[in-house]
Amino acid sequence: MAVKGAIVVDIEKCKGCSVCIANCPTNTIALSNEVNGKGFNFAIMANPDNCTGCTNCATVCPDAVITVYRVKI
Repeated sequence: MAVKGAIVVDIEKCKGCSVCIANCPTNTIALSNEVNGKGFNFAIMANPDNCTGCTNCATVCPDAVITVYRVKI
């Protein structure tokens, strides 16, 4: 049974530090070209089909702005 993952980022609290990107083993996350209300490029799922829901991104996020969801498929 495979697992499909997805992340939700609180874009207004994300400061674009890129720690999640460096720790994503599936190259799912990138910084948006858009900015939030504070002027930061925020993390997005650039390659959503790659996400396995491993939670690495949420674990390393210094501001705890990432929520990970997993669904068995």
